[in-house]
Amino acid sequence: MLRDIALLGARVAVGAVMAAHGARKTLGWFEGPGPENAGKIMHGLGFRPGKTYAELAAWNEIVSGALIAAGLGGPVGPAMLISNMIVAQATVHWPNGFFAQNGGIELGVVYSAAALTFAATDFGGISMDAVIGTREKLRDPVLTTLVLAGAIAGAVLLLNSRDTSPEGPATPTFRGKNSPLPDEKAAN
Repeated sequence: MLRDIALLGARVAVGAVMAAHGARKTLGWFEGPGPENAGKIMHGLGFRPGKTYAELAAWNEIVSGALIAAGLGGPVGPAMLISNMIVAQATVHWPNGFFAQNGGIELGVVYSAAALTFAATDFGGISMDAVIGTREKLRDPVLTTLVLAGAIAGAVLLLNSRDTSPEGPATPTFRGKNSPLPDEKAAN
């Protein structure tokens, strides 16, 4: 019983904070950027169109947080959270080092470790999975491995699809008839 209460407390803490983080982006709650500014941030990170990716990231955080807090869906919610953390840490936090006080990856590592623990073990007896009878069925090691692998692969694909090219027209590097640069012969 103590284990179940401890898991409930940990799930609610991790899940509620993650869901609130997503609500900041998509709903502007808790002094968050809201969808327009979150879209600009995502665009600047190379996720285009930025608003679409901001909404996807925000709803991933809300849904994964809700699934974890409720203890529903076995490894699905934790895998979603891990996927989101991989992308966030690689694009935003990695350049800032490890510690959170400097904007580093520390908090993302803690979230990911908690999510991996939930995915690999169990949500406990005080969970929706226990109530609806899916607690044991969703704890198959092959299923858990496939769900986690799919989430990680999705994060890697998303990171590799980023467009980090500079905005605006390219600087011309040729001279001649169609170049906006002056002809060197005419300049001399």
